[in-house]
Amino acid sequence: MALRKKEGADLRKQYPLYVEIGLVLSLTLLIVAFRADLSNESSFQVQMEEQETVDMKQIQQTQQEKEPPPPPKPPVPQEVPNNEVIENQADFDASLDMDDRLDTSQGPPQDEEEEEEEQEIFMVVENQPELIGGMKALSESVDYPEFAKKAGIEGRVIVQFVVDEQGNVRDPKVTRGVHKLLNEEAIKAVKDQKFKPGKQRGQAVKVQMSLPVTFRLQ
Repeated sequence: MALRKKEGADLRKQYPLYVEIGLVLSLTLLIVAFRADLSNESSFQVQMEEQETVDMKQIQQTQQEKEPPPPPKPPVPQEVPNNEVIENQADFDASLDMDDRLDTSQGPPQDEEEEEEEQEIFMVVENQPELIGGMKALSESVDYPEFAKKAGIEGRVIVQFVVDEQGNVRDPKVTRGVHKLLNEEAIKAVKDQKFKPGKQRGQAVKVQMSLPVTFRLQ
């Protein structure tokens, strides 16, 4: 047989009563809290931290150096009147005999005379120099270096030179080369050539020329 709770032991019936008591207590506490004087007689002081002081130093302003004034202008030369006598005059040697003839036997050095008499080198003249034997003679004078043959070096060398009044080659130089060996052989071949000298107004003159020397492997 199951046991039943007594009516007095059932707490659910007392819930409304407990709730009402709790509400009354809560309202009472709120009323007391609003009416209570919460002001405190003790003064509340806020301590402010001291701020760091920054020392400001005065910077002296630098003075700009003034540019020196320009130098004074030179005085304007004044013309001397024709009738004014100049005090500082050159003293002539009284022992100089004006009747003596000047010795003109000593002329300028011979080197200077030769330089003055040296003829101008022409680029173009009325009758250009002619290579005796033509380009065939030049090609026959060329000796192909053996090292260049074995290395397979070939090309065209341009040699510039001067043909003098006798038809000789002077001052040959390479203006466009290929290899040192070929350049030397081209200069040697051109230097051995003989020309008919160039003429300007019927006179033999020095003429500057250029010739190509071709090295080609067969």
